[in-house]
Amino acid sequence: MARTLISSGSPFEKQAGYSRAVVQGDWCFVAGTTGYDPETREMPDHVADQAANAFKVIGKALAEAGFGFEDVVRATYYITDPAYWEQATPALGAVFGEIRPAATCVVAGLIKPEMKIEIEVTALRRS
Repeated sequence: MARTLISSGSPFEKQAGYSRAVVQGDWCFVAGTTGYDPETREMPDHVADQAANAFKVIGKALAEAGFGFEDVVRATYYITDPAYWEQATPALGAVFGEIRPAATCVVAGLIKPEMKIEIEVTALRRS
């Protein structure tokens, strides 16, 4: 079974040795994605804006892999402060409100202090 690696072009992928997404058979695993603007590489201050940026990068990776958000069966959210959950949910619901994948939210430290949310998804190709 072929394995396909998807890159977003970020220099961090090669430096840290990971892919934005990996397709294995009917599955697509998208790496944790933070909220840097994919065009400017700037990080917005608000967690909802960070989530929206993360979804732009995730959506592009899914599309390149032949998937869409409707194929997502699992989402994991990492936030750095429990208060961010209420602020982020409108952005999360805008993407997954009707899709409703299984989801988990974890409060954790992220690599850089400006990062408030990281989103990781798994998709399964529907027959």
